[in-house]
Amino acid sequence: MRILVTGASGYIGSLLIEKLQQNPFIEKIIAVDVKKNIKDNEKVEFFYKDIRDPEICTLIRIYQINVVIHLASIVNPPKGMSKEEQFSIDVKGTENILECAGKNMVQKFIITSSGAAYGYYPDNPIPIKESHPIRGNQEFAYSYHKRLIEKKLEHYRKKYPLMKQYVFRVSTILGKNTSNQITKLFENKFIIGIKGSDSPFSFVWDQDVISCLEQAIFSSIDKAGIYNLAGDGYLTIQEIATKLKKRVIYFPEKLLKILLKILYKFNLSPYSSEQVLFLKYRPVLDNTKLKQEFGYIPQKTSEETFDFFVQNRFNVISYSNKNLETQPDKCSLV
Repeated sequence: MRILVTGASGYIGSLLIEKLQQNPFIEKIIAVDVKKNIKDNEKVEFFYKDIRDPEICTLIRIYQINVVIHLASIVNPPKGMSKEEQFSIDVKGTENILECAGKNMVQKFIITSSGAAYGYYPDNPIPIKESHPIRGNQEFAYSYHKRLIEKKLEHYRKKYPLMKQYVFRVSTILGKNTSNQITKLFENKFIIGIKGSDSPFSFVWDQDVISCLEQAIFSSIDKAGIYNLAGDGYLTIQEIATKLKKRVIYFPEKLLKILLKILYKFNLSPYSSEQVLFLKYRPVLDNTKLKQEFGYIPQKTSEETFDFFVQNRFNVISYSNKNLETQPDKCSLV
């Protein structure tokens, strides 16, 4: 098996490559990114490439790639990056990878989408199934782009029907060393809440994401499809605060939007006013299809994932709703 991974130097990309190179059934891994923290060896070869680069087609052809795993995405755009540039990288870049893969007879196209593709809407069911329409939110670029990307995927399923797609709508990823905008919410002295909203969070263990992607590489083609990738259940913002031994300060929605807009303008907060929508109507993912049809059972629930993150990141005991004891780590990966 010969694999190309985009976003190879990212959090999930680097963990995935570390695991895949130990798999004896994988002959070659071509790692692609605009930054490098991957070490080349007899199995892994790194290339500095933007996903919009047409030369990726050449890589796929020369190395006779069987499977493309597309992880590259703009999650937290750097200061100064325009919306046009974000769109170009996320949407046009994905289209380039799809076209290159399809032209060169790639057998499987595996991609991490996001629960954000559903959008942040008050009428989202809890939990939300894959059959629910993806609506994104135009004011929230990451969410909107994931929606547009999935529309592109739909087009390419018809254009290249022999290239089987495995689309994973991933919930909030947490692991031992996770650090991003969401984990920063948990690092404050208090937890921000919105009056009238439980702000539900569904989590997935980073090792579950890695194992699920690896399973897709070797799964039968009848398993191709769209799947929510999340641990069982979810936690409310109050339950999260209890586990962190912190208090929730609830703000009126309008006031919080004004405060974040001002703080963001003066570089005093990484969060803009759009994040209020992101916090208020978070999609809670139903993983029934993942378990019953794809055949992957997440090894940690949302609660166990958060407990694992808290224990490793903050070195505190988080409290379970069931028995006020730390949930044990039920399994480990080699």
